[in-house]
Amino acid sequence: MISVEKLKILTESAKYDVSCSSSGSSRKNTRAGIGNAAIEGICHSFTQDGRCISLLKILLSNFCCYNCEFCVNRTSNDIPRARATPDEICELTMSFYKRNLIEGLFLSSAIDASPDKTMENLYETVYKLRKVYRFNGYIHLKGIPSADKKLILKAGELADRMSFNLELPTEKSLTLLAPQKSKEGILSPMKTMSDEYKNAKKLNFSGFLPAGQTTQMIVGASPETDGHIVRLTQGLYKNFSLKRVYFSSFVQTNPNSKLLPASTVGLLREHRLYQADWLLRFYGFSAEEIVDENENLSVEYDPKCGWALKHPELFPVEVNSAPPEMLVRIPGIGFKSAYKIVAARKYGALDFEALIKMRVVMKRAINFITCKGKFLGTDNPFALKKLLSCAQDGQLTSQLSLFSDTQTSLEVLTGQL
Repeated sequence: MISVEKLKILTESAKYDVSCSSSGSSRKNTRAGIGNAAIEGICHSFTQDGRCISLLKILLSNFCCYNCEFCVNRTSNDIPRARATPDEICELTMSFYKRNLIEGLFLSSAIDASPDKTMENLYETVYKLRKVYRFNGYIHLKGIPSADKKLILKAGELADRMSFNLELPTEKSLTLLAPQKSKEGILSPMKTMSDEYKNAKKLNFSGFLPAGQTTQMIVGASPETDGHIVRLTQGLYKNFSLKRVYFSSFVQTNPNSKLLPASTVGLLREHRLYQADWLLRFYGFSAEEIVDENENLSVEYDPKCGWALKHPELFPVEVNSAPPEMLVRIPGIGFKSAYKIVAARKYGALDFEALIKMRVVMKRAINFITCKGKFLGTDNPFALKKLLSCAQDGQLTSQLSLFSDTQTSLEVLTGQL
């Protein structure tokens, strides 16, 4: 059994990776197995900063032969080191799962010795979990860039989800801050997994990476604009069929570096990028619509409000006749509310009281809609900006979260017409 000291070191070293999410897998238990990764069998618990705590999140090793400037596990950093064996990880996972402490495993590793050797050890661990320990719970495996393609594909047959961290938005920044990594080394396995995943779906085979793949970018360690990051995110979804792109605010773990910012980046920029990501994936927005003329996301307004303020010619919108793809673009109306509006107006015209009962955020929406031709908002652009500003109460992050109002996709909603 793994020692407490080793466990502490390997879990502490894993905490900076945020790209773990336990949803989307259809892997079910078997008569001879233990655990269930099907969607109803996974519980989610997130910390305040968005990191999933329902999985055992651990590194196989924090010994690293790379020296990335931003990484706490870089070879030049003087920290306690440890490595676990595949059997130690398997026994720990099974012990925690049987005691109902976790719903699955998020397994990563520093580049110990070489990419191929590290990937081989990771594959051996998930192979033993599935075949020897008969674990059918959720497994998110962090893939190793530049590792052997065959090893990566074999791992994809056992894991529910894999991720290859993009780390930084441009090749220039990657070369500067992580010279031992390359854009090609990261994107190539992402493309391999994407192609294999698409082929499996065509063959109706759900056993290959059923929960897809994700990636992560560090925000604020390099000088790229929000516009660059949002457009890159859009391209990743289009070209690699990613399930999620995660953003991690830069945390200073190397104060002696002359190549990194002196301080940690706040969470507001990360929050804005997640809101923009939500608009890309679910609301039908394009990257060009989201960013402003300075290639950034507004500090004062969430991206949806920012877009609405830039297009006064499109408002107000009559809620009793607007198509669903326009309803979800109205500030204060999310997917749940839009779904209710589309369903309810089949039986009669809606008024403002009905919208309140549907839990539409009228503080925002009232300035962009009409009900039966009536408009109760303000047409003063200065007053409107003040009303929508997140800074009006002195708290920039006190705002409606786009994450709490989405359950259905735009395609499902459109089908209600």
